[in-house]
Amino acid sequence: MVYNNLVTIYFTASIVGKKHFLKNYLTIVDLLKTNNGKVISDHIINSSENKLIMETREERIKFQEQLDKWINSSDCVVAEVSFPSISVGYEISLALNRGKPVLILYTNSHPPSLLAHHKNEKLVCEKYNPNNAGDIIEDFLNYVKGTEDSRFTFYISSEIASYLDKVSRKNKVPKAVYLRKIIEKDMRDNK
Repeated sequence: MVYNNLVTIYFTASIVGKKHFLKNYLTIVDLLKTNNGKVISDHIINSSENKLIMETREERIKFQEQLDKWINSSDCVVAEVSFPSISVGYEISLALNRGKPVLILYTNSHPPSLLAHHKNEKLVCEKYNPNNAGDIIEDFLNYVKGTEDSRFTFYISSEIASYLDKVSRKNKVPKAVYLRKIIEKDMRDNK
């Protein structure tokens, strides 16, 4: 439960993918903490593929029970999915089934195919880089807090979508930030 604007966040990512994306994972966790987030599940940062292989069946069951508790006690889930992981997909599905908002972050050219087209208002899928990650995370956590922003979804033509992709890359900001700035300017101009 969000308390005094402190958001409890379950962070997940591929443990195997740490070989390639550990710096990104650490950056995301730092940004979550900077935005008044209490991040649970340091197991991603502290575990290794070898450690997982050596776990007994009982240890895996105990971990699954802990994972359920973490997701249940969180306000939201943030998943870095640049490296494919069935386990991370399971955690995302579990969180959505429990009504938790989920932010999916990826660095690849295309979003994860199974998640990008999933229609759920609590699922946010964003391509990120070092320049826009902070804005994306701040926007998502404000949405989770429900105190500052409301999420608004609408359909646009492919021409508008192409234009938004182009200007968001050029300006190095998420599409939502670009649109919000246009609306805020219009509000100032029309007071």
